[in-house]
Amino acid sequence: MQHAVGSPLPPPHQPGQEPAAGWSPAAHHPGAGAHQGPASVPPPPPVPGFTGAGAPAGPVPPAPPRHTPAPPAPPRHTPAPPAPPVPDSTGHVPLPPGGPVPAPSTPPATATAPDATSTTLAVLLIGPAGAGKTSVAKYWADHRRVPTAHISLDDVREWVRSGFADPQTGWNDHSEAQYRLARRTCGFAARNFLANGISCILDDAVFPDRPVVGLGGWKRHVGPGLLPVVLLPGLDIVLERNAERTGNRRLTDEEVARIHGRMAGWYGSGLPIIDNSQLDVPGTARVLNDVLARAIASPPTW
Repeated sequence: MQHAVGSPLPPPHQPGQEPAAGWSPAAHHPGAGAHQGPASVPPPPPVPGFTGAGAPAGPVPPAPPRHTPAPPAPPRHTPAPPAPPVPDSTGHVPLPPGGPVPAPSTPPATATAPDATSTTLAVLLIGPAGAGKTSVAKYWADHRRVPTAHISLDDVREWVRSGFADPQTGWNDHSEAQYRLARRTCGFAARNFLANGISCILDDAVFPDRPVVGLGGWKRHVGPGLLPVVLLPGLDIVLERNAERTGNRRLTDEEVARIHGRMAGWYGSGLPIIDNSQLDVPGTARVLNDVLARAIASPPTW
């Protein structure tokens, strides 16, 4: 016999045998429950996490929360330490920046006289053409106890080859511009030498009637510590020495006389003046050391 609908019949009941677990006769025989009462078989305990077909009625307890570890924090970017400097094998020596030469301080009255041969100095040797500036400057620089450089304005001016404005052809805007450029270049060189502990002596024909262009320019480019000294022999000595020159260094006698006359304006200026008419180069250098020692002790006002 078959049912039209419904679930399959339970197994046949045998005398003395309990119904199969999970089967209730009343579920398939509705009328039988009226006199037999409720089924005495308790429902099976719920299976945790089982919610498929055939699961017991009632709420299923939620599964305990699974501990999900927090994602690791991104690594903090730590900058790499700077690489150690690579040793320079080229022999380059870094130079300190050159600065203006400060004015020398006046030593106390009880101090001994300074030694101009072993002190770092910046000297400007002034004089007309033929006064012996270049010869004296080279000798003085050669015989000092400390490193000393000689910087000649005429040498730097003559670095210009094509387009050189020769003053012998007349002083004009081009020769003036090249003179100013050479003086500024000499000032840069002097400051770099002095910044590295090397004294320097510069020579130039500075005119007393042009203080802004002459001493003022040197003071701006080198610094207030520059010590000016004037070489001014007699006119006959200047003419004789000029006659021994060659090339564009040699001037006409008229030009030499005119320059010498203008240089006479240094008398009464307060600058130290050396008349080396009767002195040779070594003797002039010795007098120059004496003059510089006094200038260090009592700097001239200029």
